[in-house]
This record gives sequence, structure tokens and C-alpha cells, in this order.
Amino acid sequence: QVQLVESGGGPVQAGGSLKLSCKTSGHRFSSCGMAWFRQFPGQERELVSHISADGPTRYSDSVKSRFTISHDDDQKTLYLEMNNLKTEDTAEYYCATDRPPCADIPTIWGRGTRVSVSS
Repeated sequence: QVQLVESGGGPVQAGGSLKLSCKTSGHRFSSCGMAWFRQFPGQERELVSHISADGPTRYSDSVKSRFTISHDDDQKTLYLEMNNLKTEDTAEYYCATDRPPCADIPTIWGRGTRVSVSS
């Protein structure tokens, strides 16, 4: 059974940095891609960044050049390094993945970690 546990969120001032972690169990990074989503109050979750099983990454326009997705196979952990944070980055952040055959919309989610950026 695949389990995902996010951590690393918290309060930060605008312009600051945070690094989110998503500890995985029962998942191989080579099996399916992984992603970070975020959710603003009252809105649907939106894709922040995705890393494919074979390595390519992509980012939403709003975070491109500020956020970096990566994973450490030995630590079984997915990361999201967030720099130059803005107040509009305040949200609940979730990591997600799927099982083979790897649906476009992930079906396995963590419980989230909250990021709060103040001006």
C-alpha cells in the first residue's frame, strides 16, 4: 500500500524559502510520476509541479523559476523547494501519485502541509 506524508510547511515571510518533503512508502519513483498540488480555500486543487517516472519536470506558470521539484530515491522522499515565496503561494500543499498504469489524475494523496506566506 502506497502512503504519502508531507511535512515542511509553516509560516514564512514573503521573499523567504521553504522546502516541503513528501515521505513515501510502498512506492517506487520509477513506477509512476509524482506531483505537488496546492489548494486555496474554497477552490479546487491545482497542479504546482510534476516529475515523471523517467525524470522530466514541469511547473505551473505561477511558480516556474521559483520552485524546484526533486526526489531522493535513498530517502524515498519527494521534495518541493520553494524560493522567493509570495503571499499568493499561501495554500495547503499536497503530494500525489498513482499506481501503474499511472492515471493522468493521481489517485493517491497525502494529507497536506500548510504554507502561510505573510507580507
